[in-house]
Amino acid sequence: MPRTRIDPRRAKLHRSYTVEEAARLFGVHRNTVRAWRKAGLAAIDDGKPALIRGEELRRFLTARRTAARRPCPPGTLYCFRCREGRAPALGMADFIARPAGAGNLRALCEVCGTVMHRRAREGDLAAILPAVAVRIMRGEGRIAERPNPSLNRAERRPERT
Repeated sequence: MPRTRIDPRRAKLHRSYTVEEAARLFGVHRNTVRAWRKAGLAAIDDGKPALIRGEELRRFLTARRTAARRPCPPGTLYCFRCREGRAPALGMADFIARPAGAGNLRALCEVCGTVMHRRAREGDLAAILPAVAVRIMRGEGRIAERPNPSLNRAERRPERT
């Protein structure tokens, strides 16, 4: 099964790869590597088998990854349904704080209503969502630290007949 993200650092800089070796290295099909060549991945020469320098392979994949990034401007969160940064609906968001200082930022998309999530530190909320009302909620700790822990215990289960 192919990976969803290809790590360019897997390619060794001072090694040459054939199309088959590069496909095996990244867990993709040979035709994917051939499509990369058509999209601009340079081979060493026009000979057969096509050899690709590891340095060029890493540069090409890093450039593709960088071009595909879509950073969100301040005041927006990434909506997976809309596939772009959107402002929270009604200018409101929730921050569920965790004990380590970081937490989960949660808001509704203003366009489609999908729940948007982002991991953030509590100190960075003003920079991430300026002019947005952020309600800070303290998340529950571990199960043992909760006032009423789970009652799903073996000794309280009814007998099976």
